[in-house]
Amino acid sequence: MADHMRAMVFHGPGQALVPERVPMPLRQAPDQVLLKVEACGICRTDLHILDGELDQPRLPLIPGHQIVGTVVEAGPDCGTLKVGDRVGVPWLGRTDGCCRHCQKGRENLCEAAEFTGYTLDGGFAEYTLAHAPFCFPLPADVEPADIAPLLCAGLIGFRAWRLAGGRDNQRLGIYGFGAAAHILTQLAVWHGQSVYAFTRPGDETGQAFARQLGAVWAGGSDQSPPEILDAALIFAPVGELMITALDQVNRGGTVVSGGIHMSDIPAFPYHKLWQERSLKSVANLTRADGRDFLALAPRIPIRTEVTTYPLEQANRALDDLRHGRFSGAAVVLPGADTAPAP
Repeated sequence: MADHMRAMVFHGPGQALVPERVPMPLRQAPDQVLLKVEACGICRTDLHILDGELDQPRLPLIPGHQIVGTVVEAGPDCGTLKVGDRVGVPWLGRTDGCCRHCQKGRENLCEAAEFTGYTLDGGFAEYTLAHAPFCFPLPADVEPADIAPLLCAGLIGFRAWRLAGGRDNQRLGIYGFGAAAHILTQLAVWHGQSVYAFTRPGDETGQAFARQLGAVWAGGSDQSPPEILDAALIFAPVGELMITALDQVNRGGTVVSGGIHMSDIPAFPYHKLWQERSLKSVANLTRADGRDFLALAPRIPIRTEVTTYPLEQANRALDDLRHGRFSGAAVVLPGADTAPAP
């Protein structure tokens, strides 16, 4: 195996990723696996890191936290994982396992947690390390690029959906129709729910995409749906949308933010919240979320709409995400050397 590998490296806020040849990662813990990265999804969280809105990254850093990879080395404490297995690596990279949150089954709130592509090097590279207990086994017969978006967009969307009441809601609003929304719409429709999709005002392409996936209505975030909602999920990083959605949910309804960062929520009169409406946020994910969702996804089955980019074009992928130039999700392929798919 080579001593060095290709990677896209982040050196500080406001800077583009730099293509570099860096030393191969070496296992430091007995529960670590070395993975050859097959695909790594692009996430809006990556933008928040690059923009300095998430301000405690490890530096220099290899970002990327929706990793599909093949095990090439496994430590002695990696359980049943072995060389040749395909696994998925999510945002939650490791927890202490002993704090009060972990002991209550809420490891997503662990105060000592480490995060892939933020405090741990991630998947914008040819190889990466991961802690085996936080890897998800994946099938060998599915395209890596198709699976990658499930590992954050899918998992966070799934947790947000469950936090809002899951299948108990008949009319579900989704604000921000990107990677998470296009996966979650398929889940909700499969459960018999009516999805109301909200895009940027004037985004007719995004609205058509939402209807294609089964949304009963799609319009701009400045519009009101034809029916009152039971719950709403917010995936756009715009705090004002929390209050916009609050106006559209019924008594007892819930509005959940699925973002790790968003702009400030403006002040609002109490009567908007009254009658047992609630505002909530999702933080990270648990391994139980991952196991449940990844078992459910092929039953639906969830199909991801993916635009792929070679590793060295990760900056282009991030810029395309920032400006909404594709539908669905974007995925970096470290083994690719061609232009991104149209």
